[in-house]
Parts: sequence; structure tokens; C-alpha cells
Amino acid sequence: VYPHGVQPLFIGTEKSIRALEQAQGEGADKRILLVAKLDPANNDPLSTDLYQFGTTATILQLIRLPDKTVKILVEGESRAIVSALTEQDGIFVANVELVEEEPLGHAEGEALSQSLMAVFGRYVQLSKKVPKEVVTSLAGVDDPSRLVDTIASQLKLKLSEKQAILEMKTVRDRIDRVSKLLTAEIELTGVEKKLRGRVKKQMERSQREYYLNEQMKAIQKELGDLEEAPNEIEELQLRLK
Repeated sequence: VYPHGVQPLFIGTEKSIRALEQAQGEGADKRILLVAKLDPANNDPLSTDLYQFGTTATILQLIRLPDKTVKILVEGESRAIVSALTEQDGIFVANVELVEEEPLGHAEGEALSQSLMAVFGRYVQLSKKVPKEVVTSLAGVDDPSRLVDTIASQLKLKLSEKQAILEMKTVRDRIDRVSKLLTAEIELTGVEKKLRGRVKKQMERSQREYYLNEQMKAIQKELGDLEEAPNEIEELQLRLK
């Protein structure tokens, strides 16, 4: 989860559910720290099994599901570095340092945002993996940090790549990285389309050749049957004699 984004999450581990319940308790501010597990398959991680860089977030909604898991809707707020992580009463309690971003100048921020939006627009148009409405909704975003984080959240990336983007402390670095990822995806999509077109042409040619071969076989069989058929005129002449 990146800052500025609103995202649903499904929580199944008992330790995380208890932490959510405490954050939702009376007098609590509903704020939590979201950090990823080094191994997503580990359902009972220790503090050493977690990334030390995460996102502070506010719980907007919490729904308990019939299978005893919990669905929450969270809004990311700030990047945060874990300075201390301890286990208390069966939940993790963290001390964090919020990451302060170095602001971009107006001209540089606008130029980087326009460049990123241009690449993202091409990606959406070619890949069909992101609804076009997302591009429209981002047109009014004038904060480069919010823009790049929102675009990054739309990409299907490996956990390690998502974490690397999250840990980039400058907007400039994040825009550069996300732009490169989008460009690579655009190039890959182009190659895939060319391959699909080539395969389609080969299949059409193979089908056409198969059809022609079958036609030739049918014609040859027909000609063979005619050659083997008795000559009726010769038979009549023999009978007249």
C-alpha cells in the first residue's frame, strides 16, 4: 500500500486481526502501520520476518467475514521507517520515523508529471490492463508524489519491486523508476502483439495449405476413379460386333 491510495485488504492472521481490533477500539485513532512480510507465505512472522519500511494508514472500514478473516479499507498516509518493533500482548507495536520528502520545484514537478502521464497513457492504451477511466481521474492530480504512487499502485509488480518503489525517498527517483517500468511493459506488449500477429498468419497459412491439399487429394481421387471406370463406348462397340 502506497501513500495517498485507498485500498481493500484481507487479513487472516490472528496477530494482525488483534492489532486491527485494538486500533479500532474506543479512543483509538484508527491509525496503523502496514509493512510487508519478507515471505508472503509465512502466516506467523516474527519481527525479523518483516520489511523495516512501510506505510502509515488510517482504517476507513472494517468488516468481519464468515470465515473469520477481516476485510479492511485503508487509506495510505506516509512512508515510514521502523525504528523499533516489539511484540506486546500478542500484537506488534512499532516506533516509526516518518519520511519527509524533498519537494520538487514547480517547473520540474510539472515536467516530470507530464512525462509520466504520457508514458502511463500509452501503457493503458496498449496493455488494456488498467481502465481508461484511471487516466481521466489522474488528469487533475497536480502533486507529483501522489501521482506516481497512484500509478505505481495500478501496476502488477513483484513484491520486491513494489517494496523498492516504496522505499525510494525522493519523488524524482520514483518517477524515473515507474517510467522505466512502464516503458518496459509497453515494449513487451508490442513484442507480444507482433508474436500473436505472426502466429495468427502462420495458422491461417497452415489452414489454407491444409485446405488446398485436401482439395488436391479430392481432385486426384476423382481423376483416378475416372481412369479406372469402364469405357461405355468401347463396351457398346464390342457388343455390336
